[in-house]
Amino acid sequence: MTPSEARAWLAERRIEWVELSTPDMAGNSRGKLLPVAQFEAMEFRLPIAVFGQTIHGTYHMTEGNFVDRDMTVIPDLDTLRIVPWAAEPTASVLMDARTNDGRPVDVAPRFVLKQMIARFSARGWTPIVAPEVEFYLLAGKPGDGELWDATSPYGTEELQGSGGFFQRLSEYCRAQRIELGAVSQELGRGQFEVNFQHGDPLLLADSVFYFKRTLKHLARESGMRATFLAKIDGDKPGSSMHVHQSVCAKDGENIFSNADGSPSKSFGAYLGGLQRFIPELLLIFGPYPNSYRRLRSHWSSPVNLEWGIDNRSVGLRIPESPAASRRIENRLPGSDVNPYLAFAASLGCGWMGMEQGLACTAPVSGSAFELPFALHRHTYQAIDAFRGSRAVRDLLGDEFVSLYSALKQLECHEFEERIPDWECDGLSGIV
Repeated sequence: MTPSEARAWLAERRIEWVELSTPDMAGNSRGKLLPVAQFEAMEFRLPIAVFGQTIHGTYHMTEGNFVDRDMTVIPDLDTLRIVPWAAEPTASVLMDARTNDGRPVDVAPRFVLKQMIARFSARGWTPIVAPEVEFYLLAGKPGDGELWDATSPYGTEELQGSGGFFQRLSEYCRAQRIELGAVSQELGRGQFEVNFQHGDPLLLADSVFYFKRTLKHLARESGMRATFLAKIDGDKPGSSMHVHQSVCAKDGENIFSNADGSPSKSFGAYLGGLQRFIPELLLIFGPYPNSYRRLRSHWSSPVNLEWGIDNRSVGLRIPESPAASRRIENRLPGSDVNPYLAFAASLGCGWMGMEQGLACTAPVSGSAFELPFALHRHTYQAIDAFRGSRAVRDLLGDEFVSLYSALKQLECHEFEERIPDWECDGLSGIV
């Protein structure tokens, strides 16, 4: 969309306010709300430190930014969309970050994904993703903690009898050009999953970004809360964001399949890349201490990086499909991930596998839950593996890896400052 087309779009809808958003490391929106007349400038400023902000609002300031510099943010006009719940006509647009001399900000999550897509494009390949996002709906005001009384996995009565909640969710998403697929109730009470139509990774990351804030708003509007926490309770299923992925050549053919329909070398190499490099990138798929509570459970969560066909016990599942639709489902990411970074990391693993000609292991036909645990057990292990990986630094850039590692280290320190009831209740009698 050109600036003149954007002005016409805003005028036609009588927009009064424009929301400027850039996704931070957590996938939350950082930006400004301004009158539409000021949007004519098409260039704005934000502190570059928004990318060093923890989920609790503190900052990691890099050695080169103790003066708290600004960056320039420029609207990606193709992302303009309505904010359907706003009291006054409001639009939202995603912003791309630039340094003061016009270079992309290397640590911006949206740029990290763009760079990964560019790697594939340089080889004449088009990566395709399709995320599946799980979440819980909690009834009542914040602090009540009661799960929505929906207890029938894959049942349809709860979906239809939700007081129109999912119909309104669909309407809000359509107004924002978010293309949803199926909605289903999952294993947990009050747990649901929304599928997205497969397509371009950047478009899908934008869609997941907007979907999360849309769901949270609608939940509040309906007297509930929505949470994408990876593990809300020790005895309840965790929430994931499975990522289906494939790669097409210039002619549109799926490079994971040979002409006779059999799996290609690229398929095995991509799988091998996921198996080899996910441990070094697990900090992106499991970004918080809570994320590892999900990964230690057998509630439909992986415990290793085995693969199999139509096998939900493995970390890397291959759905039954025609050869043209052959794809890999990465079941490692939790629902708490930043979608831009999760897509970039998953595609990056496959990219390195194909570039290095790696081989995958033999498929698992039985339960992979019975096989050895093969993932990091806590955040500090994941930080060390991520920060110390030369392959990850070559893939995502030194500046990004250093900042993301330091940010996660700071969040771990914040986490450890909060003493859980388990320690207070259990140790009070002996210490």
